[in-house]
Amino acid sequence: MPRVFFLLLALSGLLAGSAHAQFLILKDGSRIPSSEFHVENGKIIRTILLGDNKTATTELPKQNVGSLDWPDVAEITEARNLMSQGKAEEALAILAKAKTSFEMFETLPGSPYAEIFFTYVELLSQAGKFEDTVKLIPQLKILKLSDAQKMQLRIIQLDIDRQTSSEYTSIIAEAESILSETDDSSVGASIWAMIADIYARQKDWEKALMAYLRIPVFYGTQLQRVPDAELKAGQMLVKMKRYEDAQAVFKRLVETYPGSAVADLAGKEQAKINGMKNEPETGDGKAEGKDAKPAEGAAPAEAAAPAAK
Repeated sequence: MPRVFFLLLALSGLLAGSAHAQFLILKDGSRIPSSEFHVENGKIIRTILLGDNKTATTELPKQNVGSLDWPDVAEITEARNLMSQGKAEEALAILAKAKTSFEMFETLPGSPYAEIFFTYVELLSQAGKFEDTVKLIPQLKILKLSDAQKMQLRIIQLDIDRQTSSEYTSIIAEAESILSETDDSSVGASIWAMIADIYARQKDWEKALMAYLRIPVFYGTQLQRVPDAELKAGQMLVKMKRYEDAQAVFKRLVETYPGSAVADLAGKEQAKINGMKNEPETGDGKAEGKDAKPAEGAAPAEAAAPAAK
């Protein structure tokens, strides 16, 4: 009985693995697993096992491919993981490569191209690549999008408005409208990042701080957004002259995300205020009021609190 049990267990493992396999499906019904081909310079290069551990490669004509069976896109998972580690450039590089590889399959049934392209633009927006995001929006709008992607596109558009318009009241009203329409945590994290940035632009440091902190506190599952939100919360503490509190935030970021852009920025921010003590708050709970002029040489609010993603 134990032997039968272990055989069944092994079989179930194989079946589970095959359930997530990825294939090109040829028009004759043949299935080519992802391990047996790659895309190179716009061509599908297939690897054929000849025996005795020998292989040969041949070009597979694109017209022979009828559809794709691609239930999971590893590049998207990897890119989001890198974003959660504060490594935006590495995440974007992975998606850019995947986008190029799958572009030739864009119109085929089962192709993950639209999902890859959409995620690429979404992460461009999160990484603050404003001009690149704007350039790709027209292409994004002509893709066949799911309801969730349509909502995310609405958020990306709102983020563009946030960076190109000073109509903050209407932007915040639209942000609150989106929040009322969904309880999706990824949407909530996106919206609160924008709201926080608007408060920072208005030099309302305390409101900006509380808005940034909502992301790790209430939307902590959105790991790709947490490092940046915490960095900006630290920057708001500096604006409020809560230097010791800010140093603690920057120190933790350096230790938590070593080797990332966020850790590098946090280290630089920490060095600027190293050893400085908290200053007493003013009566309104802010160390620096909305109308106060920044100290000589200080960065403007937009630079101190980079665009939310």
